[in-house]
Amino acid sequence: MEQYLKKQIALPQDHGSWVFILSPLLIGVFAGGQFTGASFYLIVAAMSAFMLRQPMTVTVKALSGRRPGTDLPAARFWVLVYGAIAAAALTGLILEGYGYLLYLAVPGAPVFAWHLWLVSRRAGRRQAGVEVIATGVLSLCAPAAYWVGINGYDPSGWWLWSLTWLQSAASIVYAYLRLSQREMGGEQAAAMSRSAWLRMGIRAFAYTSFNLVLSAVAGALNFVPMLIFIPYALQWLETIWGITHPAVGWKPTRIGVRQLIVSTLWTVLFVLFWR
Repeated sequence: MEQYLKKQIALPQDHGSWVFILSPLLIGVFAGGQFTGASFYLIVAAMSAFMLRQPMTVTVKALSGRRPGTDLPAARFWVLVYGAIAAAALTGLILEGYGYLLYLAVPGAPVFAWHLWLVSRRAGRRQAGVEVIATGVLSLCAPAAYWVGINGYDPSGWWLWSLTWLQSAASIVYAYLRLSQREMGGEQAAAMSRSAWLRMGIRAFAYTSFNLVLSAVAGALNFVPMLIFIPYALQWLETIWGITHPAVGWKPTRIGVRQLIVSTLWTVLFVLFWR
Protein backbone atom coordinates (compact mmCIF):
# COMPACT_ATOMS: atom_id res chain seq x y z
CA MET A 1 0.00 0.00 0.00
CA GLU A 2 2.95 2.31 0.66
CA GLN A 3 3.70 2.56 -3.05
CA TYR A 4 0.35 4.31 -3.58
CA LEU A 5 0.73 6.84 -0.75
CA LYS A 6 3.09 9.20 -2.51
CA LYS A 7 2.49 12.84 -1.64
CA GLN A 8 3.97 14.15 -4.89
CA ILE A 9 1.42 12.09 -6.84
CA ALA A 10 -1.63 12.47 -4.61
CA LEU A 11 -1.41 16.21 -3.90
CA PRO A 12 -0.85 19.26 -6.15
CA GLN A 13 2.75 20.42 -5.89
CA ASP A 14 2.15 24.01 -7.02
CA HIS A 15 0.98 25.16 -3.61
CA GLY A 16 -0.10 28.60 -4.79
CA SER A 17 -2.88 27.07 -6.88
CA TRP A 18 -4.97 26.14 -3.83
CA VAL A 19 -6.18 29.71 -3.40
CA PHE A 20 -7.70 29.68 -6.90
CA ILE A 21 -10.19 26.97 -5.89
CA LEU A 22 -10.71 27.80 -2.21
CA SER A 23 -11.29 31.53 -2.70
CA PRO A 24 -14.27 31.24 -5.11
CA LEU A 25 -15.76 28.40 -3.05
CA LEU A 26 -15.62 30.45 0.16
CA ILE A 27 -16.96 33.55 -1.57
CA GLY A 28 -19.87 31.61 -3.06
CA VAL A 29 -20.73 29.89 0.22
CA PHE A 30 -20.73 33.13 2.23
CA ALA A 31 -22.60 35.03 -0.50
CA GLY A 32 -25.26 32.31 -0.50
CA GLY A 33 -25.82 32.84 3.20
CA GLN A 34 -26.28 29.21 4.24
CA PHE A 35 -24.44 25.90 4.18
CA THR A 36 -26.53 22.89 3.19
CA GLY A 37 -25.99 19.27 2.28
CA ALA A 38 -25.84 20.32 -1.35
CA SER A 39 -23.10 22.83 -0.44
CA PHE A 40 -21.08 19.96 1.01
CA TYR A 41 -21.56 17.89 -2.16
CA LEU A 42 -20.46 20.82 -4.29
CA ILE A 43 -17.31 21.44 -2.28
CA VAL A 44 -16.37 17.75 -2.33
CA ALA A 45 -16.97 17.53 -6.09
CA ALA A 46 -14.98 20.71 -6.82
CA MET A 47 -12.05 19.73 -4.60
CA SER A 48 -11.94 16.19 -6.01
CA ALA A 49 -11.84 17.53 -9.57
CA PHE A 50 -9.10 19.95 -8.52
CA MET A 51 -7.06 17.18 -6.87
CA LEU A 52 -7.50 14.96 -9.93
CA ARG A 53 -5.19 17.20 -11.94
CA GLN A 54 -2.04 16.06 -10.14
CA PRO A 55 -2.30 12.27 -10.71
CA MET A 56 -3.50 12.87 -14.27
CA THR A 57 -0.47 15.06 -14.93
CA VAL A 58 1.83 12.42 -13.45
CA THR A 59 0.19 9.79 -15.66
CA VAL A 60 0.83 11.83 -18.79
CA LYS A 61 4.43 12.48 -17.76
CA ALA A 62 5.03 8.79 -17.07
CA LEU A 63 3.51 7.74 -20.39
CA SER A 64 5.63 10.32 -22.25
CA GLY A 65 8.83 9.18 -20.54
CA ARG A 66 9.27 12.22 -18.31
CA ARG A 67 8.70 10.25 -15.11
CA PRO A 68 9.50 6.63 -14.25
CA GLY A 69 6.92 4.03 -15.15
CA THR A 70 6.82 2.96 -11.50
CA ASP A 71 4.72 6.11 -10.81
CA LEU A 72 1.86 4.82 -12.96
CA PRO A 73 0.22 2.48 -10.40
CA ALA A 74 0.02 5.23 -7.77
CA ALA A 75 -1.20 7.78 -10.33
CA ARG A 76 -3.93 5.45 -11.56
CA PHE A 77 -4.92 4.69 -7.96
CA TRP A 78 -5.45 8.36 -7.13
CA VAL A 79 -7.25 9.01 -10.42
CA LEU A 80 -9.72 6.29 -9.43
CA VAL A 81 -10.04 7.59 -5.86
CA TYR A 82 -10.66 11.21 -6.82
CA GLY A 83 -12.86 10.20 -9.74
CA ALA A 84 -15.03 8.01 -7.52
CA ILE A 85 -15.39 10.72 -4.87
CA ALA A 86 -16.28 13.34 -7.50
CA ALA A 87 -18.85 11.00 -9.08
CA ALA A 88 -20.47 10.30 -5.71
CA ALA A 89 -20.62 14.01 -4.84
CA LEU A 90 -22.09 14.90 -8.24
CA THR A 91 -24.71 12.20 -7.76
CA GLY A 92 -25.62 13.83 -4.45
CA LEU A 93 -25.96 17.21 -6.18
CA ILE A 94 -28.23 15.74 -8.83
CA LEU A 95 -30.42 14.05 -6.21
CA GLU A 96 -30.67 17.39 -4.37
CA GLY A 97 -32.02 18.99 -7.54
CA TYR A 98 -28.87 20.81 -8.69
CA GLY A 99 -28.10 18.80 -11.78
CA TYR A 100 -28.01 21.98 -13.85
CA LEU A 101 -24.73 22.90 -12.12
CA LEU A 102 -23.03 20.17 -14.13
CA TYR A 103 -23.18 22.49 -17.14
CA LEU A 104 -20.60 24.66 -15.36
CA ALA A 105 -18.12 21.80 -15.62
CA VAL A 106 -18.31 21.70 -19.43
CA PRO A 107 -15.69 24.47 -20.03
CA GLY A 108 -13.30 22.62 -17.76
CA ALA A 109 -12.94 19.58 -20.04
CA PRO A 110 -11.20 21.29 -23.00
CA VAL A 111 -9.05 23.44 -20.70
CA PHE A 112 -7.92 20.35 -18.78
CA ALA A 113 -7.22 18.50 -22.02
CA TRP A 114 -5.20 21.49 -23.25
CA HIS A 115 -3.14 21.43 -20.06
CA LEU A 116 -2.42 17.70 -20.39
CA TRP A 117 -1.45 18.16 -24.04
CA LEU A 118 1.03 20.87 -23.08
CA VAL A 119 2.44 18.59 -20.38
CA SER A 120 2.94 15.81 -22.94
CA ARG A 121 4.82 18.32 -25.13
CA ARG A 122 7.02 19.38 -22.20
CA ALA A 123 5.46 22.83 -22.33
CA GLY A 124 3.29 22.79 -19.23
CA ARG A 125 5.31 25.28 -17.19
CA ARG A 126 5.20 29.09 -17.39
CA GLN A 127 1.97 29.16 -19.41
CA ALA A 128 0.33 32.31 -18.08
CA GLY A 129 -2.45 32.26 -20.69
CA VAL A 130 -3.48 28.71 -19.83
CA GLU A 131 -3.38 29.51 -16.13
CA VAL A 132 -5.61 32.57 -16.57
CA ILE A 133 -8.17 30.54 -18.52
CA ALA A 134 -7.98 27.70 -15.99
CA THR A 135 -8.73 30.06 -13.12
CA GLY A 136 -11.77 31.22 -15.06
CA VAL A 137 -13.03 27.64 -14.90
CA LEU A 138 -12.23 27.36 -11.19
CA SER A 139 -14.00 30.66 -10.53
CA LEU A 140 -17.26 29.06 -11.68
CA CYS A 141 -17.33 27.52 -8.19
CA ALA A 142 -18.37 30.94 -6.85
CA PRO A 143 -21.76 31.17 -8.64
CA ALA A 144 -22.33 27.45 -8.15
CA ALA A 145 -21.91 27.71 -4.36
CA TYR A 146 -23.99 30.90 -4.35
CA TRP A 147 -26.91 29.33 -6.23
CA VAL A 148 -26.85 26.33 -3.91
CA GLY A 149 -26.88 28.65 -0.90
CA ILE A 150 -29.89 30.64 -2.10
CA ASN A 151 -31.55 27.48 -3.43
CA GLY A 152 -31.95 28.71 -6.98
CA TYR A 153 -30.53 30.61 -9.92
CA ASP A 154 -29.83 34.32 -9.67
CA PRO A 155 -28.06 36.42 -12.37
CA SER A 156 -25.85 38.12 -9.77
CA GLY A 157 -23.96 34.85 -9.57
CA TRP A 158 -22.30 35.78 -12.84
CA TRP A 159 -20.93 38.90 -11.20
CA LEU A 160 -19.37 36.69 -8.55
CA TRP A 161 -17.80 34.61 -11.30
CA SER A 162 -16.41 37.53 -13.28
CA LEU A 163 -15.11 39.40 -10.23
CA THR A 164 -13.32 36.36 -8.78
CA TRP A 165 -11.86 35.46 -12.18
CA LEU A 166 -10.58 38.98 -12.76
CA GLN A 167 -8.84 38.92 -9.39
CA SER A 168 -7.24 35.54 -10.11
CA ALA A 169 -6.08 36.67 -13.55
CA ALA A 170 -4.49 39.81 -12.11
CA SER A 171 -2.85 37.74 -9.37
CA ILE A 172 -1.27 35.41 -11.94
CA VAL A 173 0.05 38.27 -14.07
CA TYR A 174 1.47 39.96 -10.98
CA ALA A 175 3.13 36.72 -9.84
CA TYR A 176 4.86 36.39 -13.20
CA LEU A 177 6.05 39.98 -12.88
CA ARG A 178 7.59 39.26 -9.48
CA LEU A 179 9.27 36.12 -10.78
CA SER A 180 10.68 38.06 -13.72
CA GLN A 181 12.03 40.71 -11.35
CA ARG A 182 13.57 37.98 -9.20
CA GLU A 183 15.50 36.60 -12.15
CA MET A 184 17.26 39.89 -12.79
CA GLY A 185 20.97 39.57 -12.02
CA GLY A 186 22.77 42.07 -9.81
CA GLU A 187 24.40 44.04 -12.64
CA GLN A 188 21.32 43.81 -14.82
CA ALA A 189 19.08 45.04 -12.01
CA ALA A 190 21.46 47.88 -11.20
CA ALA A 191 21.38 49.01 -14.84
CA MET A 192 17.57 49.16 -14.87
CA SER A 193 16.14 52.66 -14.69
CA ARG A 194 12.96 53.48 -12.79
CA SER A 195 11.11 53.91 -16.09
CA ALA A 196 12.32 50.47 -17.21
CA TRP A 197 10.94 48.87 -14.05
CA LEU A 198 7.66 50.70 -14.62
CA ARG A 199 7.43 49.44 -18.21
CA MET A 200 8.13 45.93 -16.97
CA GLY A 201 5.11 46.13 -14.66
CA ILE A 202 2.69 47.82 -17.05
CA ARG A 203 0.66 44.66 -17.73
CA ALA A 204 0.15 43.88 -14.05
CA PHE A 205 -0.76 47.51 -13.42
CA ALA A 206 -3.27 47.45 -16.29
CA TYR A 207 -4.97 44.31 -14.94
CA THR A 208 -5.37 45.56 -11.37
CA SER A 209 -6.38 49.07 -12.51
CA PHE A 210 -9.08 47.63 -14.77
CA ASN A 211 -10.39 45.51 -11.90
CA LEU A 212 -10.47 48.47 -9.54
CA VAL A 213 -12.30 50.72 -12.00
CA LEU A 214 -14.79 48.02 -13.04
CA SER A 215 -15.67 47.08 -9.46
CA ALA A 216 -16.07 50.75 -8.49
CA VAL A 217 -18.30 51.54 -11.48
CA ALA A 218 -20.36 48.37 -11.02
CA GLY A 219 -20.86 49.30 -7.38
CA ALA A 220 -21.83 52.88 -8.22
CA LEU A 221 -24.43 51.55 -10.66
CA ASN A 222 -25.77 49.12 -8.02
CA PHE A 223 -24.92 46.02 -10.01
CA VAL A 224 -22.87 44.82 -7.05
CA PRO A 225 -22.42 46.07 -3.45
CA MET A 226 -21.08 49.62 -3.47
CA LEU A 227 -17.92 48.95 -1.43
CA ILE A 228 -16.82 45.84 -3.30
CA PHE A 229 -14.03 47.89 -4.91
CA ILE A 230 -12.11 47.91 -1.61
CA PRO A 231 -10.60 44.41 -2.03
CA TYR A 232 -9.44 45.43 -5.50
CA ALA A 233 -7.91 48.60 -4.08
CA LEU A 234 -5.79 46.37 -1.84
CA GLN A 235 -4.60 44.34 -4.84
CA TRP A 236 -3.94 47.53 -6.83
CA LEU A 237 -1.83 49.00 -4.01
CA GLU A 238 0.13 45.75 -3.73
CA THR A 239 0.86 45.91 -7.45
CA ILE A 240 2.07 49.51 -7.20
CA TRP A 241 4.34 48.47 -4.33
CA GLY A 242 5.64 45.47 -6.27
CA ILE A 243 6.46 47.55 -9.33
CA THR A 244 8.34 50.15 -7.32
CA HIS A 245 10.05 47.55 -5.07
CA PRO A 246 11.36 44.87 -7.48
CA ALA A 247 11.79 41.36 -6.06
CA VAL A 248 15.41 41.08 -7.18
CA GLY A 249 17.03 38.12 -5.46
CA TRP A 250 13.85 37.05 -3.66
CA LYS A 251 13.26 33.35 -3.15
CA PRO A 252 10.15 31.96 -4.90
CA THR A 253 8.79 30.93 -1.49
CA ARG A 254 8.89 34.53 -0.29
CA ILE A 255 7.02 35.68 -3.38
CA GLY A 256 4.46 32.90 -2.97
CA VAL A 257 3.83 33.58 0.70
CA ARG A 258 3.26 37.28 0.05
CA GLN A 259 0.89 36.42 -2.79
CA LEU A 260 -0.99 34.04 -0.51
CA ILE A 261 -1.35 36.68 2.20
CA VAL A 262 -2.68 39.28 -0.25
CA SER A 263 -5.11 36.79 -1.85
CA THR A 264 -6.35 35.70 1.58
CA LEU A 265 -6.93 39.29 2.65
CA TRP A 266 -8.67 39.97 -0.66
CA THR A 267 -11.00 37.01 -0.09
CA VAL A 268 -11.85 38.10 3.45
CA LEU A 269 -12.55 41.67 2.34
CA PHE A 270 -14.66 40.47 -0.59
CA VAL A 271 -16.79 38.30 1.70
CA LEU A 272 -17.25 41.19 4.15
CA PHE A 273 -18.16 43.84 1.58
CA TRP A 274 -20.34 41.60 -0.60
CA ARG A 275 -22.57 40.95 2.38
